Amino acid sequence: MSYVIVGLGNPGEEYTDTRHNTGRIVLEFAVKKFDFPDFHLDKKNVALVSDGKINKEKVKILEPETFMNKSGGSLKNLITSEKKAKELVVIHDDLDLPIGSARISFNRGAGGHRGVESIIRSIKTEKFIRIKIGISPKTPTGKTKKPKSVKVGDFILGKFKPEEMSELKKVSKKVGEALELMVKEDVFRAMTEFN
Repeated sequence: MSYVIVGLGNPGEEYTDTRHNTGRIVLEFAVKKFDFPDFHLDKKNVALVSDGKINKEKVKILEPETFMNKSGGSLKNLITSEKKAKELVVIHDDLDLPIGSARISFNRGAGGHRGVESIIRSIKTEKFIRIKIGISPKTPTGKTKKPKSVKVGDFILGKFKPEEMSELKKVSKKVGEALELMVKEDVFRAMTEFN
């Protein structure tokens, strides 16, 4: 097996630490424990890439250096079959989940996420793994408090508050454990354990 793990976001300083860059943020936190080398620019795939191992298995981690709605372009040369797609893990922000939570899914639609839509178009299948990371505020009972639709664009491009960033760090630890389990066993075992 040779997994490709992707953290979605937008390139550029102005998008650092914004909610829409959650995929990148969580990926970077999550793989620290596996001691991957620093990212380098892969010009052919327009992405920042690092190759390492999780549980002795080869893994490529990747951050597209395109805007979110063009993310799939960084994967079309790497994911060239349905078999390879099953070893693709895409980490991204999710408005339907409260901050501090994550869900693993497999073979699902884009759910309105433009980065995921772009990937589905590029690799021509939905049969890949997604780790959705909650970015919406929580009500006192822990339910999702989604922003009003008019403000969604501003909300997702807004920066995380320090307390939200510490929630992300906690979630990233779980994501790292889930990735380890996925590579060691399979996605369904990780879903059972973490969802």
